[in-house]
Amino acid sequence: MTGETLNIHAVMAAIPHRYPLLLVDRVVDMIRDDSCTGIKNVTINDNFFQGHFPGDPVMPGVLIVEAMAQTAAVLVVETLGEGFRGKLVYFMSIDSAKFRRPVTPGDQLRLHVKKAQKRMMVWKFTGEAMVDGVLVAEATFTAMIRDR
Repeated sequence: MTGETLNIHAVMAAIPHRYPLLLVDRVVDMIRDDSCTGIKNVTINDNFFQGHFPGDPVMPGVLIVEAMAQTAAVLVVETLGEGFRGKLVYFMSIDSAKFRRPVTPGDQLRLHVKKAQKRMMVWKFTGEAMVDGVLVAEATFTAMIRDR
């Protein structure tokens, strides 16, 4: 089953993140209240490569988890509707984070997130980051949506 696709304009309408910390270029296969996949095209122009690491650029693992969380935030906002656009989604916990291989310029991260649990405004997700069908990172995380 194929779900909805959101372009960068719809992603930016859903979440308040902006350059240099907007880490999702597109959302595909979104099934509201269930799951979706975010896409991050990793390029040498990403600002974090200036210092991580010069001569051997590697995307920081914490930013891969952040990209998963932003993908999940888009899913939350799209599930809850218009009144939630632009609200903040805060990490409450990150569990079982594992990093399997480096992500480098030229990679396309596919960030698969799935809702594991929802209670009021607290959502728990499982996330996997893939490059060319290979698992590069995974985590379980909990977040809360709230006003600024």
